[in-house]
Amino acid sequence: MAMPANQTQAGPPYLPQVWSLGGVAKDTPDLAASGAFLGLFILGAAAHMLIHRANKKKGKRFGISHFIFGFCCARISTLVLRILVVKNPTSVGTAIAAQVLILSGVLLLFIVNLIFARRIIRAQHPRLGWHRTVSAGFIALFVLIGATLAATVAVTVLMFYTLNPDTRRAARGVQLYAATFLAVVATLPMLMMLLGVVLPRRTRVDKFGEGRFRTKVLVVLSASMLLSFGAWYRALTSYIDPVPRSEPLPGYFGKAPFYIVIFGVEIVVVWLYFFLRIDKRFRTPDGAKGPGSYAAGQGLTPPKPGSDIIYTELGSVEDQYHRRGAF
Repeated sequence: MAMPANQTQAGPPYLPQVWSLGGVAKDTPDLAASGAFLGLFILGAAAHMLIHRANKKKGKRFGISHFIFGFCCARISTLVLRILVVKNPTSVGTAIAAQVLILSGVLLLFIVNLIFARRIIRAQHPRLGWHRTVSAGFIALFVLIGATLAATVAVTVLMFYTLNPDTRRAARGVQLYAATFLAVVATLPMLMMLLGVVLPRRTRVDKFGEGRFRTKVLVVLSASMLLSFGAWYRALTSYIDPVPRSEPLPGYFGKAPFYIVIFGVEIVVVWLYFFLRIDKRFRTPDGAKGPGSYAAGQGLTPPKPGSDIIYTELGSVEDQYHRRGAF
């Protein structure tokens, strides 16, 4: 979150030395755009919390709705800070807090989409999806995401407190790694969906939740494509040589890209999850563990390995199970 270029300080925290995505926060158009997205995220938080409470009353646990509520709250805080920066452009502390929230908030959606993708893989290929190595790999990935986030926040704050060229160069290296790694994480669910379809199956789908299985796949693909677009845009523009703030703001760091690739992409995913009722589609039985546990937990016949038939089409295996929704 950039600050005015004509401000100087004798000591830390220092104002940014180069342009970043979004440029300088100004009355026009930042107040209107931030206010609009603020309203959308408030509504999104309320919608997912209502679903969470309704399910809780029915005894149906789906903690991810609460997770998305938390993400919306993080974005509400981010936008409030953005508005405060407009009103007080020399407040470096506010800018630091806003920048940290911008960097960290979207990871919650990345993790949600990874969880959904893992459930689909476990349903399509139970032995692979539930294998100890794969499960350990996901745990390691989540730990690495957390470590990367911590490192990114640390170097981002550090950049406001040092003018040493070597230190700033090292911090930029960490930021480039983090941007690239998180872009790969955002893309991973798409690769998992492709793998799930390409790999031949000798078992029926271990069905979970409601609705068609192919719709679950489309939900994950759609969210992953949107999140990947935003993540790769931020990553690729990070590799461009930094532009000093004494020069004009580059177009790729302008207001439109800032609001589209961050808040625009994220709010679409939030409402996509709401309108397609992920709480129904992606709910799995409590205590599900191991191949066949999804269907068994819903009173369905667990899938058994077939020696003669290889199931490769999503549509064909759906007919083996009860459909609980039109789509």
